[in-house]
Amino acid sequence: MVRPRKTAGETTSTIYRGADGSWHARVTVGKRPDGSVDRKHLQRRTKTELRDAVRDLERLRDTRRYVRTDDDCTLSAWLEQWLGTVLPMTARWKTLSTYRSQMQRHVIPVLGGWRLSELQPEQLEEHYRQMSADGCSVHTVRAVHRVLRSALNEAVRRRRLGANPALIARPPRLDDVEVEPLTIAESRKVLAAAQSTPHPPRWSIALSLGLRQGEALGLLWGDVDLERGELRVRRSVQRHTWEHGCAGSDGCPTCGQRRGAECPGRANGGLVLVAPKTNASCRTIVLPGPLRDELAAHRAQLNRRRLAAGTSWDTTHDLVFPTNTGGLIDPKDDHRDWKTLLKRAGVHVVRLHDARHTAATLLLVQGVDIRTVMSIMGWTEMATAQRYTHAVDELRRRAAQQMGSLLWEQSSF
Repeated sequence: MVRPRKTAGETTSTIYRGADGSWHARVTVGKRPDGSVDRKHLQRRTKTELRDAVRDLERLRDTRRYVRTDDDCTLSAWLEQWLGTVLPMTARWKTLSTYRSQMQRHVIPVLGGWRLSELQPEQLEEHYRQMSADGCSVHTVRAVHRVLRSALNEAVRRRRLGANPALIARPPRLDDVEVEPLTIAESRKVLAAAQSTPHPPRWSIALSLGLRQGEALGLLWGDVDLERGELRVRRSVQRHTWEHGCAGSDGCPTCGQRRGAECPGRANGGLVLVAPKTNASCRTIVLPGPLRDELAAHRAQLNRRRLAAGTSWDTTHDLVFPTNTGGLIDPKDDHRDWKTLLKRAGVHVVRLHDARHTAATLLLVQGVDIRTVMSIMGWTEMATAQRYTHAVDELRRRAAQQMGSLLWEQSSF
């Protein structure tokens, strides 16, 4: 395919001697964001030096390696542009909210005033050390590093920055912390104790299917096929930050409150149902027989509660695990109920997300192959599976027994 020939205005460079005695040049390097021609000015003492500089600049332009140094914005301005106009095209609300919070809290107050071209790897590493000294966890520092790396990668891709210093800077090392999932005996104790809770299948699903918290709380009865014994994961509960609903003509809040949640006209916040974060998260899972029976009994009990509540029952969503009035359960309340359940069951305290670790590990203990486990859990990468599954005692003993049978089995000849 023949490339279209560039016009003279796109390639011609003008060289002249100025009244100051120096040699000047105007080199066309492309177009500005507003569509106007971008002509870069060069100045040298001699004509030979200027010609060399012009050729170097033209070479960068023709190989698409030229960086607009005359538009060297601050890191704060670039982050605002990236978070405000670039990232929303592909990222989800939760991602945008988290990234913006991290940058506004940890980066912009300290590094926001620096020009992009001034940022150096050592400067970022010093900032990471200071964050650690101020009490930030390694997870927080590494999360900030990942967001900065992504933002500056986009600046390089758009030729606003020559090289990304975050690719060179090294964040603090993250020590691997082995999670101890619940054992089979402990899981059974938890399920027994859960029978006295308002939603016993909530915890059965957590320990047997490994659904994420938001996925479990976002289940609708339309997602559960009790006849086929299947459950479809199609949405998740998420909390959105409240926004001010009282902005004036200048876009600033007029209610006098700092937080959007305190605004009398607050909007676009609270608990909402959203699509899962990846396509793999939308999945169909076959239910164990006892769990299907438990869900059927739970549905009958829930229907009786709904009839007793009458018009006070929230009919917006037909939730499998609703509040006492039929609404969405707050993840904070759900996490508190999990801690209470563990205490009642008399087992060691683990995070609610560790129930997901437990489910994956119990599947492996039963000899389920890793690809099937990945399908049930909604993973797409083997590296993710390796982080969630743990070599518990049962697996180590089985591996030792298999190796013993293989190498020390008595020969028949």
